[in-house]
Amino acid sequence: MENPNTQNNFKRSLAVEGAQIGLWLGLADPYTAELCATAGFDWLLIDGEHGPNDLRSMLSALQAIAPYPSHPVVRIPNGDAALIKQVLEIGATTLLVPMVENADEAQALVSAMRYPPAGVRGVGSGLARSSRWGAQVDYLHHANDQVCLLVQVETANALAQIDAIAAVEGVDGVFIGPADLSASMGHLGNPGHPDVRAAIEHAITRILAAGKAPGILATDEKLAHHYIGLGARFVAVGVDATLLAQTTRALARRFKTAATPTVGTSDY
Repeated sequence: MENPNTQNNFKRSLAVEGAQIGLWLGLADPYTAELCATAGFDWLLIDGEHGPNDLRSMLSALQAIAPYPSHPVVRIPNGDAALIKQVLEIGATTLLVPMVENADEAQALVSAMRYPPAGVRGVGSGLARSSRWGAQVDYLHHANDQVCLLVQVETANALAQIDAIAAVEGVDGVFIGPADLSASMGHLGNPGHPDVRAAIEHAITRILAAGKAPGILATDEKLAHHYIGLGARFVAVGVDATLLAQTTRALARRFKTAATPTVGTSDY
């Protein structure tokens, strides 16, 4: 029987209708990761591509989130097989991999996440948090079923390959990266451009048609609801760094404005 501690319920949720709502963690700090884990999001994205995370800080974030219901997703900076092995062994079960351009790249990622004969992942689980250092004696026999691969499609060229990428067995979800996609389409800094939105909507339709889960980051609340309505199944609706920056700046602005004396007033 499968150890219940190894179940990847996030992966199972992606296979059914309904959106898993997430938050991006870019501050690279386990204390803020734990704070965000108390908020009740379905998943939290530990960002190792644009956030200043390394393997040890990813581990710290995973440990901080572990006591809470939110599922940790780790975005690695690239699809290097050695890095994938390390991140899986520190206990991640769901990876988000950026800049996947075609089905061959997606297939290589599937292989890197699985033990032989289904893949090429090296066997060393006795040293790893993933197996609780050997305490989960059946880990090797169930690990392949519990890993979840999310691939990022974020260029116009990759979007043209969306059907083939989504069709790869072992790809559980396809994440559309609006920022890079808009740049590749000639709309740098404008992911809300009508052409970009149309491309995203088409991609969501194609991903669903392939039987896979579409995902996206949409910090505009109205747009997030729009993509959820189209069938997106894992949607990040905020970024910790952005939320902190916006809230602190707004707070300072309100009080600094109120405290600034009006120039030119007189009691006479």
